[in-house]
Amino acid sequence: MINVIETSIPGVVVIEPRVFGDARGYFMETWSQRDFNSLVRPVRFVQDNESRSSYGVVRGLHFQKGKSSQSKLVRVIEGKVLDVSVDIRRGSPTFGKYVAVELTGDSHRQLFIPKGFAHGFAVLSDSALFQYKCDSFYDPSSEGSIAWDDPELGIDWHLPAKDIILSEKDKAAPRFRDAAELFDFNIDYYAE
Repeated sequence: MINVIETSIPGVVVIEPRVFGDARGYFMETWSQRDFNSLVRPVRFVQDNESRSSYGVVRGLHFQKGKSSQSKLVRVIEGKVLDVSVDIRRGSPTFGKYVAVELTGDSHRQLFIPKGFAHGFAVLSDSALFQYKCDSFYDPSSEGSIAWDDPELGIDWHLPAKDIILSEKDKAAPRFRDAAELFDFNIDYYAE
């Protein structure tokens, strides 16, 4: 059974799996459809992704639009990251607000990010192995991004600016208010 911890934005939750440890090491269930559906929300993940990044890498803030929007369940296998979820649902009471959670390989914590959020993370350790489940397939024609350093969002990435490493795509990401076709809070992204 998992422990679900609410964050400051409804729907974005921290998940603590039950870890069984002894002299040999540990065992845990990293995913249970039954527990997740009953304790968080019904979801059907269709794609798993993994990345390895070095210290200072910031990936994000990324999202997919429309029918390709994605919920994500993210975790760190090795290392430490600051994981950030920004509410981009127009009309939402938390529109433009974000949740930042430190995830580490040692804590085993996971973060669930529902549809309607931009997502990114910063690597705070020498390197980090990052995994995430998505409930929609990646669609390059539906991707969008927001500038990681947008002053309106004011995200503290817990890294000195001189150490931040970005992709060319992330360097060119638009500001929050300029990002086209943001989500509409009134759309039910979970309707089948």
